[in-house]
Amino acid sequence: MTRKEMKTRARQTVKKHYMMLVMVSLIAVFLGLQNSNFDNFVRTYSAEDEDTDTAPELVTEPGEEPSTDPEVRADTRVAVGSRGLEDVLDQIMYGDPKKGKELSEELERERLERSENGSRILGGSRGALSKIVNGITSGSLFVMFVSGINSISGSKNLGSLILIVLALVSVVGFYLLFVNTYTVISARMFLESRRYEKLPIQRFVFLLRVKRWIKVSMAMLRYSIYELLWTLTIIGGMIKHYSYSQVPYILAENPDLTGREAITLSRRMMKGHKWECFLLDCSFIGWGILGAFTLGLSEVLYSLPYQSAAFCEYYAELRRQAKAAGIPGAELLGDRYLYEKASGDVLWEAYVDVLAWEEDMEASKERPGGIRKVLADWFGILLGSSEEERAYEERREQQVRLGMLKDAAEGRVYPGRLSQFPEAMKQRRVDTFHYMRHYSIWSLVLLFFAFSFIGWCWEVSLHLVLDGVFVNRGALHGPWLPIYGSGGVLLLTLLNKVRNSPVKEFFCIIFVCGMVEYWTSYYLEMVYDGKKWWDYSGYFLNLNGRICAEGLLVFGIGGMIFVYIAAPLLDNRIRVIKKQVLVWSCLLLLGLYAADTVYSAGHPNEGEGITDYQQGYYEIQEGYVCWR
Repeated sequence: MTRKEMKTRARQTVKKHYMMLVMVSLIAVFLGLQNSNFDNFVRTYSAEDEDTDTAPELVTEPGEEPSTDPEVRADTRVAVGSRGLEDVLDQIMYGDPKKGKELSEELERERLERSENGSRILGGSRGALSKIVNGITSGSLFVMFVSGINSISGSKNLGSLILIVLALVSVVGFYLLFVNTYTVISARMFLESRRYEKLPIQRFVFLLRVKRWIKVSMAMLRYSIYELLWTLTIIGGMIKHYSYSQVPYILAENPDLTGREAITLSRRMMKGHKWECFLLDCSFIGWGILGAFTLGLSEVLYSLPYQSAAFCEYYAELRRQAKAAGIPGAELLGDRYLYEKASGDVLWEAYVDVLAWEEDMEASKERPGGIRKVLADWFGILLGSSEEERAYEERREQQVRLGMLKDAAEGRVYPGRLSQFPEAMKQRRVDTFHYMRHYSIWSLVLLFFAFSFIGWCWEVSLHLVLDGVFVNRGALHGPWLPIYGSGGVLLLTLLNKVRNSPVKEFFCIIFVCGMVEYWTSYYLEMVYDGKKWWDYSGYFLNLNGRICAEGLLVFGIGGMIFVYIAAPLLDNRIRVIKKQVLVWSCLLLLGLYAADTVYSAGHPNEGEGITDYQQGYYEIQEGYVCWR
């Protein structure tokens, strides 16, 4: 192909998968793997903002030059009042955790004052999330870590040394496992986008699926070291940059190769082609100039994915020529379905179970009608337990699993089963984790009471552990908290339509739980003359003390466990109960709950540890945080 033909095909690829390829390139920019005027603009703007707004001026005597000693500069920064986490870390690194502790306490005190005098939504005086945020921003967590190590070891500097080593290991580990391997992941995404109509987001983790993540990371480490060493020779660095340029694509096609094998093959493929690769690189200079005028937006929104797609076409052409010329090592590039679609016969043979599965479902489209259909489709509720309804429920679960494989069976996405490294596909136990099921009315009643009781146990246990006192939590007198039970039932019914999308489900759970908790708190305050059964005032990101980010995050995680694991498992047990026993058990529980509700309306459960919430604030006195 000519350079013009490669760029034409690259534009077609970007047009076909625009949003996904823009996201792939944007991640590469922020990881520092692609140069962009947009990234440079953000960094420059941030640096200017830091210099003008927060950078401290060193205090010196008249006629005295500012000291260049880092330790003196750090002390001066603290002295003039421009303090932050960086200054706490400076003191720790210079082996003076005592000064770091003093500074971190002062920063935490200022944080608490801002919490009380500033926005109530951004409260920072109560709750585990506030402690974490305060501990990180003030540096107190780092001070505690270093002081603890020093105390145990009897050494003054061992804690600082360990902190430095841990930071270094974290940075190196992140680079090796994520930054270095992302080049290969990006190459794979662009290679698959050339040929197929769909590019699922799951392809970001293809190295995990084929169990080659660590191996590719080590191969890319060798590649990075070679490039770095050649860069020291200047001219050699420019030549080897193009000589080794095909390594990420080679590893994307065959992640089983070592770094040496990939580098050697790239060298052989690029022999006699470095100049034309250089010219292809130069052909994008105009886009770089446009990026400078648009502050990098044109690069992020188009030219970077376009350029990556063009070099992907260049690799495909080099690969074709290498195989035609019989270059040693070219036989290792055997992933043919990256470059051509499999025939219908080949796909049928690989996905025969999927196609047969689809035929079975087409042959049995019967579903409940009328109000039963509405309740089943929209809310996942079964009014009865007929064979027809159970069969429909099973087909719904099969549809979810079928959709994951149907695109591959029809040639719209890369067929993972035809890869040199077939992706491991674990069979799920349908009877245990059949989460797309429908729930009968009686099952929902028992699930309501089961999770009301679990919620009550959770609240009582927290109070027992933290305060050492048993407290019957909730406005009712029985061992149940209906806010947990009703929330669980709403998640199973209102969110039935999004249950097959875990990401959407998670955010919807947070929204629904937030609405339920806020409305319940408001209702209880209105009915019982302002009494509060919980109060999140002072928690980080709270709304009128009724809901907070910390609680909603816990509800989000707990809701996911409830919807996808706990509810199906409990429903399995409920289904084996005889119908007569099930019905009478539900009626008995509903009767007890109704009696408790009527009695509690006039005599609510209240008192110490239940409704004794008062407005107050935290302050630091003599090194201790006190509630006032």
